[in-house]
Amino acid sequence: MALKDLTGTPGMNTPGQTFAGKTLTSTDNIFYDLKHRIHGRIVDEINLKVLEETDPEEVKPEVSRIVEQFLTEEQVLLNEGERKILVDEILDELLGLGPIEPLLRDGTISDILCNTYKNIYVERLGLLEKTTYRFADNAHMLNIIDRIISRVGRRVDESSPMVDARLPDGSRVNVIIPPAAIDGPILSIRRFGSRPLQMEDLVNYKTLTPEIAEFMADCVQAKLNIMISGGTGSGKTTLLNVLSGFIPSNERVVTIEDSAELQLQQEHVVRLEVRPPSIEGTGEITQRDLVRNSLRMRPDRIILGEVRGPEAFDMLQAMNTGHEGSLTTIHANAPRESLTRLESMILQTGINLPEKAMRFMISSAMDMIIQVARLTDGSRKIVSVSELVGMEGNVITIQDIFIFEKKGIGKEGKVLGRFRATGIRPNCADKLELAGIKIPDDLFSPDKVYE
Repeated sequence: MALKDLTGTPGMNTPGQTFAGKTLTSTDNIFYDLKHRIHGRIVDEINLKVLEETDPEEVKPEVSRIVEQFLTEEQVLLNEGERKILVDEILDELLGLGPIEPLLRDGTISDILCNTYKNIYVERLGLLEKTTYRFADNAHMLNIIDRIISRVGRRVDESSPMVDARLPDGSRVNVIIPPAAIDGPILSIRRFGSRPLQMEDLVNYKTLTPEIAEFMADCVQAKLNIMISGGTGSGKTTLLNVLSGFIPSNERVVTIEDSAELQLQQEHVVRLEVRPPSIEGTGEITQRDLVRNSLRMRPDRIILGEVRGPEAFDMLQAMNTGHEGSLTTIHANAPRESLTRLESMILQTGINLPEKAMRFMISSAMDMIIQVARLTDGSRKIVSVSELVGMEGNVITIQDIFIFEKKGIGKEGKVLGRFRATGIRPNCADKLELAGIKIPDDLFSPDKVYE
C-alpha cells in the first residue's frame, strides 16, 4: 500500500514548535501535544474510507514513516522505545479507542473508569488504581465515546445525556455527559475477557469449592429455576455465563439483555436486546416486550441478563407455566432482599395482586437463589446457596444449603473464611435424582467443611 492511497497530499512540511534536544515520555504534556499534532495532521490528510478497509498491519508502516518524517522536521529526540509508543498510540487513535485501547488489551483489568478526560482508573484483581493515561481534552473523549456507541446504533447528546452500549467483545459501556455529569463526560467500561471463564477458573479463584460447583451444575442440568443475587461488581454476570455452560447443547436458549454481554457457548442461542426510544420518542423495545415475545419462540430455556423492572412479572409467569431451567440475575445484598425487590418490580406493572398471591407466585416459580459478594480484599465469593421451599403463612420460606463463613482478615488484607454445608438436605435433591443425577450421601452433612 502506498502513502498516496491513504493521503491526498504526501509530506508534512508545515512548521511547528521545536523540541530540539528534549527527550519525551508518554506521560509528559509535551508528548501529548506532539502526539495529537501528528494525529491531527494524519486525519487531515488521510483517506479515512480507505483506512477503515485496510488491514492495520498494512497501515502501521505508513504511520511509522509519517511519524519519522515529522520528528525529523521538528527536531524532536525520541529513543526507539518512545518512537514505538508514539506510533502505537497514534494507531490507537486512528483505528481503536485512543488512550483506553491499551487498557482493553490488558487481560488483568476488569473495569475502566474515565472521570472526565483527565483521570482514568482501572480495577485490577478487585482493587482500584489510577493510571497515567488520559485524553487530550473533553472533545477528544467525546469523539472516542461517539466511536463506541455509534457501532451499536446508540446516541448521546444534551437531550439524551445517558446511554448504555457494548464493545464488540461484549464488554458493558455506560456513558453520562453534561448537563447530567457536572464536571465533564464520564465513561465506565465493565470488561469481559476474550476467553469466557469456566467453572474450573472460579474454583481456582476460590470463589466456590468443587463440591458446590458440581451441585450448582447439577441444578442447571435438572432444569431448576435459578436467580443469582449480588451487588454491583460482585460477579453475577460472570457466574451466569459459567452456569449457562451446563445447559445441554440440544436445547434452544433465548437470552434477553439490556445490553448484550452474555457469552454463551452453545450453538442454538437466540440473542435479544432492548432498544431505547428514538429522538421522536418512538420505537422503544423494553425487556418486558422481549420476555413476552420470547414465549412465542419455542424456548427450552430463557436467560434474562438482569431483572430490574416489570418484566419480573412475565418472567415468573413463564417459570410457572412450563419454562423450567430459566436463569437470571438481580441486584440485592441478601437472598431475602432479592425477594423483596422482586415484589416491588411486580408492583411496577400496575397489576393489583394481593401480597400473598404475589409471594406464592415467587415461591412456586423460583427454586434457588445464589448469593455472590465482592469482599473487602477484592475477591468474589459465593456466600450462600439457598433454596425456596414454599410458604409459611404470608412469608416465603428460604433455607441455606451452603454458606461461606468469614473468619477474619489475614496478611495483606486477605479475607479468611471457609465454605460449609448447613446440614439441610434440599427438597430439590429428589428432583435431581429423578433426572438421573447421583448425589453423594455426605454432600449436605453439617460436618462437611470446605476450606
